[in-house]
Amino acid sequence: MVHKEILAPKILYKKIRIKLPEELPRAMPMEDTRRLLSVIDKDRDLAMILLLLHTGMRIGELLNVKMTDIILPERKILLYLGEKNCHGRVVYYSDQAEHALRKWLAVKDSNSEFLFYGQKHYQKLCYVAAWGTFRQYLEKAGLAHKGYSLHSLRHTFATNMLNAGLRLEVLQKLLGHLSIDVTLQYAKMSNATREKEFFKAMAIVEKGVTHEYNRVNPHLQAVFEEKKLLGADGKELPA
Repeated sequence: MVHKEILAPKILYKKIRIKLPEELPRAMPMEDTRRLLSVIDKDRDLAMILLLLHTGMRIGELLNVKMTDIILPERKILLYLGEKNCHGRVVYYSDQAEHALRKWLAVKDSNSEFLFYGQKHYQKLCYVAAWGTFRQYLEKAGLAHKGYSLHSLRHTFATNMLNAGLRLEVLQKLLGHLSIDVTLQYAKMSNATREKEFFKAMAIVEKGVTHEYNRVNPHLQAVFEEKKLLGADGKELPA
């Protein structure tokens, strides 16, 4: 058919679709984080950015936080409805974030029910205003060209916590992911972390320490079974 010029040759070509790898979440290295924090000169802005950086909240979730959602003695914030799902969760904040938060609470308008408000104190701060503030500090710190967004602070939190040794399933709950597959995107650890963890684990192996092999985390096991890495009985399948 082709040689008789009834069909064009391109019709018989097999179309191949190549799935490009998903872009990894963009986290800020420690030196950029320090540069950013060093130029923030307002109590409200420092509290806002540190809470994003040290809780893993989405910016939309933080802007919806009301004063009644904050439990100061326990350093935690209650999120009653997830921004991307219908599940609430609890997030916790660090000493550094607490210090910044208390400084902001000391000067904020106590009549506003929202933690962060706009020019009209009864309304919550909008995303455009929050992004504009963040962008100004990026420019001031000389980081505007690096493509960071407010969501980069959430990615930075996740990456830093994993590199510090936080278990993946705990991070999943803190970030509010319904599937641990989403959290696995953050499991891109630094070379230094991989090297440290390898030699730490190998030292245990060489000492001949016994392990409790039967202790399989149910969340991770479900992922492994789905990806055909484990059998239904929890044992590793042969390669």
